[in-house]
Amino acid sequence: MGNTVSCCVSPESSPKLPSRQPAERLEEFTSTEVSDDNTGPYLQHISDREVPDELALEFNPSDHARASTIFLSKSQTDVEGVLFRLCVNLDFCLQVSPGPLLKKYSSCSTIFIDDSTVSQPNLKSTIKCVTLAIYYHIKNRSKEPVPDDYAYVDPEHKLIYRFVRTLFSAAQLTAECAIVTLVYLERLLTYAELDICPANWKRIVLGAILLASKVWDDQAVWNVDYCQILKDITVEDMNEMERQFLELLQFNINVPASVYAKYYFDLRQLADDNNLNFPLEPLNNQRAQKLEAISRLCEDKYKDLSKAALRRSISVDNLIGVRHSNAVLS
Repeated sequence: MGNTVSCCVSPESSPKLPSRQPAERLEEFTSTEVSDDNTGPYLQHISDREVPDELALEFNPSDHARASTIFLSKSQTDVEGVLFRLCVNLDFCLQVSPGPLLKKYSSCSTIFIDDSTVSQPNLKSTIKCVTLAIYYHIKNRSKEPVPDDYAYVDPEHKLIYRFVRTLFSAAQLTAECAIVTLVYLERLLTYAELDICPANWKRIVLGAILLASKVWDDQAVWNVDYCQILKDITVEDMNEMERQFLELLQFNINVPASVYAKYYFDLRQLADDNNLNFPLEPLNNQRAQKLEAISRLCEDKYKDLSKAALRRSISVDNLIGVRHSNAVLS
C-alpha cells in the first residue's frame, strides 16, 4: 500500500467520463480550450462540471432512496444457497429429533430487542455488516482479469473486518461513519464504473473511510493520523488518493437522511440473511428509557432544524402560532 498508484486510477490517466453523458456535452467538453498562458494545470469551474442526469440518479442507490442497494442484490445469490442448505439441514434435524428450535422470540411478557437504532447503530455489528457488504462486492464482481502482480484469491470476510475494525478503533470512529463509508463506496463504483477486487479493495475502503470521517465526524481528522496507523503509506499518497476519490465522486459528498436510513435497514436485512444477528437482550425499564431518550434527542434535533428552515407569517391575532389565554391580574 505504500506505492503512489491510487486504487481507483493511475495518477497519469484522467477520470473516465460516464457513459450516460450526452454526445453534445462530450463534444463541448473535448473542445474546451485551456488558457493560453499555460501557467499551471487547468481546473474546472463549478459551471464547467457535468450536471448529473436526473434519470440516472433514480437508479443510483447512493443518491436515491427508492433504488435498491447494490450489496444487497449481490448477496442474494449466496443467500439463496445458504437458505437452501439450511432448509435441507432443518428437514434432516426434524426427522431425526423433532423438537423445539433454539431461537429467541418476543412474547407478551418478554421483548427481545437490541440497542442498535438508525440514529445510533451498534458499532461492532455495523462494522461486521459493512465489511460483509464489501466482501460480496469483491466476490460477486464482474469477471474482469486481476493484475498479474497481485494474488487472485478473494479476501475473506474476517480479513476485511479486521482491516476496517483496526482503522475504526485507532481513529475512534462511530458506527454512523461506517454506514456513510459504504454509501461513498457504492457511489464510487457507480460513478466511476469500476469494480472492487483483490488488487484495490484496501485503498478503495481506506479512501471511503477517510472521506466519511472528515464529512461525518465532528472532530478534526488529518491524513497524517492515518499514516501513523498504516505505517507503509505516506502523506503524499493519502492526499493524492483523497483528491482522486473526490474527483471520481464528482465532489458529491451529500448523504440524505433517506439514503442513510435505507442503507441502515438494508444492512440489518443483510445481517439477518447471513445469521449475523445483533445482540438481543430482554427489554427492561432502564433500556426502554435509554432508547426513548435516544429517539427523543434525535427527534428534537431534527425538529429544531425544520423550524429553522421554515418561514412563518404571524398575523396581529397570532392565528398561526399557539394561542394562550390572556392572564388576568387582580
